[in-house]
Parts: sequence; C-alpha cells; structure tokens
Amino acid sequence: MDPIRNPFAPGAGTRPPELAGRDELRETVRIALERTRRGLPTKSILMVGLRGVGKTVLLDRMRDDAEAANLETIRIEAPESKSLPAMLAPQLRQSLLKLSRNEKAKDLAKRALRGLAGFAKALKVKYNDIEVGLDFDPEPGLADNGDLEHDLQALLEVAGAAAKSAETALVIFIDELQYVREEELAALITVLHRAAQRQLPVILVGAGLPQLRGQMGRAKSYAERLFDFPEIGPLPEPAARIAIEKPARDAGVVVEEPALKKIVSDTRGYPYFLQEWGKHAWDVAKQSPITWQDVEVASKEAVAALDESFFRVRFDRLTPLEKRYLRAMAELGPGPHRSGDIAEQLGRGVTSLGPTRGQLIAKGMIWSPNHGDTAFTVPLFDEFMHRIMPGDDWRE
Repeated sequence: MDPIRNPFAPGAGTRPPELAGRDELRETVRIALERTRRGLPTKSILMVGLRGVGKTVLLDRMRDDAEAANLETIRIEAPESKSLPAMLAPQLRQSLLKLSRNEKAKDLAKRALRGLAGFAKALKVKYNDIEVGLDFDPEPGLADNGDLEHDLQALLEVAGAAAKSAETALVIFIDELQYVREEELAALITVLHRAAQRQLPVILVGAGLPQLRGQMGRAKSYAERLFDFPEIGPLPEPAARIAIEKPARDAGVVVEEPALKKIVSDTRGYPYFLQEWGKHAWDVAKQSPITWQDVEVASKEAVAALDESFFRVRFDRLTPLEKRYLRAMAELGPGPHRSGDIAEQLGRGVTSLGPTRGQLIAKGMIWSPNHGDTAFTVPLFDEFMHRIMPGDDWRE
C-alpha cells in the first residue's frame, strides 16, 4: 500500500476523490442558474448544514459547473471580521473586467466599473477595510450615496444589466455566510429582491451553518420567499459506501465488506470523517484488501487526528467558561438540549449564561434548532469534549 497513491483527502474544503450523494442538488442548482440566465423567476439557494458535511466542497463544485456553462461567477468566503463590501468589491471588479471584454456588454460593464469606483470611495468611511483597484473615475450619482443598501442595489443593477447583455448570469457564491453582519445581509437580500423584480440575471448560491435560516429571516422578513434552504447532512449509507469503495477500487485496492461497514458506522456518514477514516485505513493496511482489523486500528488514529486538528482548532478559540458550557452540553449527550438543562449542569441561572451562549453562537460552535434549544454545529463534538475534559474537574 503506497501512501503516495492514497486517494483520500481530508482537509478543509479539500475536494474528495468521489463527490458521492450530491448529484440531485447539483442538478437543482444548475437548473436555477440556467433559469436565471434566461430571466425566468428563480430563488437563490442557501445550503445549510453542520461542519464536516462538505458544504464548501459542494459550493466549489457548483462554481466549476457554472463556469463550465459560461456563467460569470464571484467566489467569497466570509470571515468573522471582514465586511461584505470589502469582500465583494475586488471579486466584482474581476467579473466586470471580463464582461468589459465582451462586445455586447462592454459599455454597461465599464459603467459598472465606474459605479464600483464610486461605491468604494463612498463606503470607505464606514467600511475602512475596502481595498480595490479602480479602473475608471467614479460616475457622479451612481452607487456613491454612502448607504450600503442603496449603493449595492444600484451597483449590481448595472452589473446585472451587463451580464444580461452578454447573455450570461452573475452568480455570487458565498461560503460561511452566517458570519456576514445582519445589516449587510439585509442589503444583499434587498439587492437580490430588486434584481428578481427587474428580471436581471443575478443570483446567490451560498452556504452556512444551520442558524443561517434564522439570520436571513431577521435581516429581512420576506427572505424566506426569496431563497431555498436545502439542508446538507451526512451521506446516506449507499453514498457513504461509494465515497470509500470507489476511490479505493479506482486505485486497485479492495475494501472488505466488514471494513466498509465499520467505516460507515464510525463516521456516521459525515463526508469529512469518511475522508479521514479512508486515509488512515489505507495507511494502516499492509496490502489489499483493507480488512476490519485495519479499520479498527485506523479508527483510533483517525480520532486522534481529528482531536488535534478538526476539533482542537475550534476548542482552542474558546474562553474557559465557553469550554465549560460545551462540556456541560456534552454531559447531556449529542443534543439538542434545553438551555435550562445546561445551566443546571453548571449550577448557574439560565439568564447569567445568556452572554456565553450568544458568544458560542457567534463563533459558530452551537446553534438553536428551536427556541430554548441548543445543539452543536460540529458533529461528534460531544465525544471530543469528553476526551479533552474528562472526569468532573470542569464543574469546579
């Protein structure tokens, strides 16, 4: 078993060798983008799901599909600290420069680039992280009021008109959308609503944690009518098996049935974990076929690797009280749990723990499936918390 030929690829957003179980959603998005190109009524699509379900990989594959269909795309990953205008402006500039080379769209694209110059200049005072190259002088009165909602709407209307002239669509891909501030989400929703009303080919395909549904609704009450929210979860067993079996077989290696069953069971079908288990099972095995015994050893190594990377990188960002809060949740099981039950584990009042709960939601560690409920956003994090904070010392 040559480790150089190991096909499995655990990593943040790393494309797996086999993207199993997601064809139906890719087709749904393809149809939405083609309808957008043709000016037909279409909802934007926001994929929601826990960490490790492959949202980033899926978003990137959808972007590849869009570019193969000659659609104009923008790709953004939203960090916790950067504003939406700062992320959007440089990417939009690149798309507009491409459109300006299209004979049918060049005049509108150049006008949009002038609008972008005014947009960046007017909003620089409020969003001082905007850094974008300017190719034209601003056009007075175009996207330069200094109000994000108004200016972004004006800017993307011109950009959408340019895309329409080029017989394409402007597709905005945003990952980690839950980190975009509420007022900026509101502006983005307004822009998409206006584009739909004017039948302009502008659409958003985004991804985020499950709390994104609620955030969009709070930003604009009509958001639920503008978006579809497909839920991305663990793979069903047949797809999980394919994700392991096919890459191994393509590399000339057989995975015995008991070994395959154990991998699917241990990973609960989560795509990131499947890649981690596949990698370690390959490295442990001396030769083909990969056996149940190989997977038994690999499972221990995979858990250790997750503890030092996937889980630990999130744990290390937490304050001592936030760690205790999550440990109390883990004491109750995988969840979701009532806030009162968590507070009882900590010997505290629910109200006093409200700020801690809010901070953990903001950091993307937990979410609220229903009012008063709390759940982990990271699969199997309850088991990790037991390993990293064993015993009862955390209660002190």
